[in-house]
Amino acid sequence: MNNLDIDENKEAKEYAAERYELVTGRIREAAQEPETEDCYKDYFQKTAKFILLTMEVLQMQQQGALKHRKLAACEDLNNRLYADILPQNYGNSYANPAYAVRKLGDALGGMLCFLYTESRALIAYAFEGRIDAMTVLMELFVEIYTCFCDSEGTTAQEIQNIIYWHFHDYSEVLVTRSVREGIDPKLDFFINIVKHADLDNLTYLYQYGEYISDNEKKTASYLASLPEEQLQAMADTFTEGYQIGFEVTNKDLSKKKTVSIHYAIGFERVVRKAIQNFEKLGLSAVIFRDAVSSFGNRGRGKKGCYSTSPNRQFDYDHRNDSAYYLDKAFVERRLEVLQDAYERYQNLAAVYGGPAVQEVFGEEPFAPENKPEAVHYDKKQQQLNVSYANRAGQITNQFIKGEERSFTIIAYPLPAIGADYEAIFAETVKLNTLDYKRYQNIQQRLIDVLDQADRVRIIGKCGNHTDLTISIWKLEHPESETAFENCVADVNIPVGEVFTSPVLEGTNGVLHVTGVYLNGLFYKDLHMQFTDGMVTEYTCKNFADETDNQRYVYENVMMQHETLPMGEFAIGTNTTAYRMAKDYQIADKLPILIAEKTGPHFAVGDTCYSHAEDTAVYNPDGKEIMPKDNAHTKIRKEDPHKAYFNCHTDITIPYDELDAIIAVLPDDSTIDIIRNGRFVVPGTEELNEPLEHA
Repeated sequence: MNNLDIDENKEAKEYAAERYELVTGRIREAAQEPETEDCYKDYFQKTAKFILLTMEVLQMQQQGALKHRKLAACEDLNNRLYADILPQNYGNSYANPAYAVRKLGDALGGMLCFLYTESRALIAYAFEGRIDAMTVLMELFVEIYTCFCDSEGTTAQEIQNIIYWHFHDYSEVLVTRSVREGIDPKLDFFINIVKHADLDNLTYLYQYGEYISDNEKKTASYLASLPEEQLQAMADTFTEGYQIGFEVTNKDLSKKKTVSIHYAIGFERVVRKAIQNFEKLGLSAVIFRDAVSSFGNRGRGKKGCYSTSPNRQFDYDHRNDSAYYLDKAFVERRLEVLQDAYERYQNLAAVYGGPAVQEVFGEEPFAPENKPEAVHYDKKQQQLNVSYANRAGQITNQFIKGEERSFTIIAYPLPAIGADYEAIFAETVKLNTLDYKRYQNIQQRLIDVLDQADRVRIIGKCGNHTDLTISIWKLEHPESETAFENCVADVNIPVGEVFTSPVLEGTNGVLHVTGVYLNGLFYKDLHMQFTDGMVTEYTCKNFADETDNQRYVYENVMMQHETLPMGEFAIGTNTTAYRMAKDYQIADKLPILIAEKTGPHFAVGDTCYSHAEDTAVYNPDGKEIMPKDNAHTKIRKEDPHKAYFNCHTDITIPYDELDAIIAVLPDDSTIDIIRNGRFVVPGTEELNEPLEHA
C-alpha cells in the first residue's frame, strides 16, 4: 500500500485512477454472482451493489450532473443511498450488528457489519469527487471479499488483520487529510455550496451527499421566508460573538486568518452571510464534513457540516467501531503522523482562530438500545483512547495554541420540535439577542455575594437528591480579584450564567438529575458522587441491568476515564429560556448550550480555561478572574498527560428541581442565593418574573 499525499500529488492521483479501474471490475463481479459460500452471497452481493451505486454518483459528479438534477431525482437518489439504515429497514440491514451476527455468525458477522458500515463513507467521497479515497476503501472490500472466495475458507483473525493493516497503513493519508480539513480554506467543497448554490432551489441541499430529511427541507424553506434583515441580524449575532470572544480574553484576532464554521444543512442563508461577515474581519471560512469513517469517530456527536441522522441507533451501534483496529502500535503511529501533519501545515495552524459553532435542537430525546453484538472497547483500548486524546490534544495545542484561539457557539431549533416550530424559532432568536447589559448588572449582584463565600451548597427538591458542597477559590485581593466569571452573550450564546472553576479539595456530595439530555443521549436519574472534586461513583436508570447503566455513563459522560474532576460550577440566570421551555414543553429537547443557562450546572472534565490558564481574563468591572486552575491543571507544565482530560460535559439542575443555593462564608454564616427555586439576592428579583409564569 502506498502512503502518498494523494490530495496534492498529481502522479498519485493518476495512480489512484488506475487502481480505481482495476478494483471496479472485481466489485461488478461480486454484485452479479459472488464466488463465496452460500451463507455469505447475499451480504457481498448487496454490499457490492451499494458500492456500484456510489460509483454512479462519482460518475455524475465527474460529469457535473449532480448540480443539475430535478428535485424528484435528488430525493430518489437520497433514498436509495440511505434507505438501508433508516429505522423502518434497519432490522434487516447488514449495518445492524444484531442482524449481521444472526445471519453471518458470531465470528465474522461483526466484522462484516463493520465493513459494510465503513463502506458507507463512499457516499461522501463520491459527492466530493475523491476517487483516491474511494479507491482505498473499495480495495479494502475487495481484499476481504477475495478471502471469502478462497475455497479453503477464511478465519476471523485473517479478516481482523486485513482491517487492522488497512487503517495502520493509511494513517498518514487519513490524519493529514483530517488536519487539513480543519484549517485549510483550499479544501472548499462546502464553502462553494454555501457561497454559490442557488438557495431558492432546494435541490442544492442534495449536493452535500448527506441524508436530507424534512428537517433540512423545512429549515431551508422557513429561512427563505424570513426578511433579509433578520437573516443578517442572526449572522451578525453569530460573528460578533466570535469577535467579542477575542476581545474579552485579550487575544489578538488580527493574527488569525481562518475560522471553521460548524452548521446544520438548511441554514445556508445565515451561514453565507456569516462567511461574508468573517471576510470583513479578515478571516476565510473553513468547513469540513461530520465524520463518515470510524477513523474520525463517526457516531460520537455532530461536528462540521452535518444533517439530521437517518438513524441514531445506527450511530450508537457503531460509535466504537475503531475497536477492530485500535491497539498501542496503531495509537503510536497515529500520533506520529499527527505530529508530522501539523509540522507540515504549521503555518495554516498558526493562523487558525478557532471554531464558530451553530447547533440545532428539537429532535425527540434518544435512549439507545444496548446491543451485545455491537463492538465495544476492551479495558486496554479504553485506556488507549484516553491516552490518545490527551497526547493528541497536546500536539494540537502545540500548533493551535489555546491562549491564542477562541470560539463562539449558538443554537436554533429544528422543525422536528413540533407544530410550534416557527414560534419557538422566533423565541430562540430573541433569547440569542437579550440585553446583555441587563444580565451583566444582575449577575454582578450574584458575584458580589459569591466572592465572599468559602463554599456554596446546592440542594435539590421534588425527587432530586442533589446535595453538593462546592469549595470556592479564596481571594487574596478581593478589591481587584473575583472567583466567578460574569458570562454574557459573547462566545457562549445566549446570555445568562456566572461560573467558576471549583477548588477540588472540599468539593463533595451528590449530583442528581431526574432526566437530562447530554451529547445527544438521554439519561434517566443520572447520579454522580464527588469526593474532593473527583467523581467516585456514577450510574443512571436507563437500563434494567446496573452494569449497562454504569457502562453507559462511563462511555458517554466519563468519556472512558475512571474518574473526572468537577471542572465548572455555574448558576444559570436565563429564566426567560426556562420559561420558553416550559411554555412549549421542550425542556427535554433543549441543547446544553441553552439548558445550562436554565439552572445551576456542573461540568465534569476540564475547566472552561483549558490550555489558556496563563491568559489574564477580566470581568466587565475590571476584576481579574482568578480560579482558572485546579489541582490537575496546575501540573500541566511538569506532566501535561495528567493535567487534562479533553472533555467537558455540563449537567444542569432545572429550577423546578432546585430547593436552594446557599453561600457559606468563612465564619459559617450563610447568604441565600436561591431559596425554593427563586433568586433572593437583592437586585436579582426580576429574574423570578419568567419563573412565575412558567
